[in-house]
Amino acid sequence: MTDEKLKQEQADEEMINQGFQKLLDTYLATKHRRKVEIITKAFNFAKQAHKGVKRRSGEPYIMHPIAVAQIACEEIGLGSTSICAALLHDTVEDCAEKTNLKEIEKLFGKDVAVLVDGLTKIIQVQVADKEEAHIENIRKMLLAMNRDIRVIFIKLCDRLHNMRTLGVKREDRQRAIALETMYIYAPLAHRLGIQKIKQELENI
Repeated sequence: MTDEKLKQEQADEEMINQGFQKLLDTYLATKHRRKVEIITKAFNFAKQAHKGVKRRSGEPYIMHPIAVAQIACEEIGLGSTSICAALLHDTVEDCAEKTNLKEIEKLFGKDVAVLVDGLTKIIQVQVADKEEAHIENIRKMLLAMNRDIRVIFIKLCDRLHNMRTLGVKREDRQRAIALETMYIYAPLAHRLGIQKIKQELENI
């Protein structure tokens, strides 16, 4: 391993640890029960699952789940179950060779697994016609809401972080994601009374 690569790995590790420590500090400042152990376990699991994967920005991929969990905790006020699900939300979809929903349930309990499953189903919606895709996406989310509203809250956190980092994507992808956000996610945030997130999604 070259010195430059070693330095980059050390810098990445420091970034990851700082991001997770900020999340823990934010969580511990809330009135939620102190379930640091399970949150740390979810972080370590997700970190291992996404090991070696980078975002288009060059950051380690795990920084995205950490950011989603941070938004869920800090801006919506969700607790440990949702924070764990936010940390784990891409593990089943993106790391299928490393993990599955049964393992998530075994390690983190049924409630976390239900949330991760709901998030995975929303991600997997793929329809050829764009208008039909929007309708199907909304239908999936409404079904998820009936099972556990926290699925939608976490999905909004996920979309908000993706919008905040949209600049690294190609212009055509930026436009597609922005349109989907305007037609689906901003109205959902409005319907759920999360005006700050609704306004930020619209502004971006």
